[in-house]
Amino acid sequence: MSIEIKVPVLPESVADAIMMEWHKNPGDSVRRDENLVDIETEKVVLEVPAPVDGVLQEIKHNAGDTVLSQQVIAILEPGEVAATSATAETSPTAAAAATETTGDADDRLSPAVRRLVEEHGIDANAITATGPDGRILKEDVLNYFAEQASPKQSAPAATPSHPPAPVVSTGAREERREPMSRLRKTIAGRLVDAQQTAALLTTFNEVDLHEVKKLRSDYRDAFEKKYGVRLGFMSFFVKASIEALKRFPAVNAFIDDTDIVYHDYYDIGIAVSSPRGLVVPILRDVDQKGFAQIESDINEFGRKAKDGALTMDELTGGTFTITNGGVFGSMLSTPIINPPQSAILGMHNIQDRPMAINGEVVIRPMMYVALTYDHRIIDGREAVQFLVTIKESLENPARMLLGV
Repeated sequence: MSIEIKVPVLPESVADAIMMEWHKNPGDSVRRDENLVDIETEKVVLEVPAPVDGVLQEIKHNAGDTVLSQQVIAILEPGEVAATSATAETSPTAAAAATETTGDADDRLSPAVRRLVEEHGIDANAITATGPDGRILKEDVLNYFAEQASPKQSAPAATPSHPPAPVVSTGAREERREPMSRLRKTIAGRLVDAQQTAALLTTFNEVDLHEVKKLRSDYRDAFEKKYGVRLGFMSFFVKASIEALKRFPAVNAFIDDTDIVYHDYYDIGIAVSSPRGLVVPILRDVDQKGFAQIESDINEFGRKAKDGALTMDELTGGTFTITNGGVFGSMLSTPIINPPQSAILGMHNIQDRPMAINGEVVIRPMMYVALTYDHRIIDGREAVQFLVTIKESLENPARMLLGV
């Protein structure tokens, strides 16, 4: 009996998706969990694996087609599949060993990871797992490839392509036309919607990061030794934001028609760049996390964004967003909110500047911070005091750590 291959279930916030590259053609044999096609949503690129061994009988939607959640995109005829040339390169002994060694770790492997492990005859138990509950992620396999790489063996291309290299001018007045990615279209649409539907206003302040830098300097080595992660600035800003959001709940709310919806939890979006554009993974229940867990989660998001491995769940939701243009050298900016959120905090470059403190001029590490907010729900007084709260928390981090 033929099996229908369907688009994976998409969240309510994702209306549709775009068919990308088919990795198999009609009539090709496929193995269980082998990736058939990539589907691009406004948030991530999804892989559609084969549910069983068989032959791809029919493709109903080609690359470039728009598809909906659970829409049928292909027909698969189940059946036994003979060994292919790709698997024949691995000796029977190696294949048997792969079956034995991956069996114990089978429940820790996603379809894409299981395919990589089986195709390359890897002992899954030799791979260091960094996912939740000991799960092996695709980047764990790629890291294993990198460690074991030799001139005759290299990691497969499993990450999305990077932006093209800069074009060297030949003097000719040439033009190039390239289609926008699904993600770029979504970003563009949301930025325009935010400008047109919200009453956006930005307020600024500056923060003296002397005490934060001193705290990091005093405990950097001990912190990294104990938790295995570096103590950065972002965790301080996340913690300071939580303190401010608790004092001013409207900043953590959003407008739904004629209602204001207040969140009694704190899911903070951290804007990070990826080869496909800006993405905003979400730190869930961040008020319940310590500095080490926050830093670890942010590092994991950065690694996944680079490898194109962020999941739909990790990119969905969020009650407030923090973006750090300072990593690119930005001195000052007016960030745009991430709808339906009502505010976004912008961090910027840290610069040593002369400051008047207690009647003396001293050099201090200063940062401008910006809060863009929806004036329909947040008053100017609240926005200013929100930034002042962040400023006070960062300039007196001991109070923030002690909760006083």
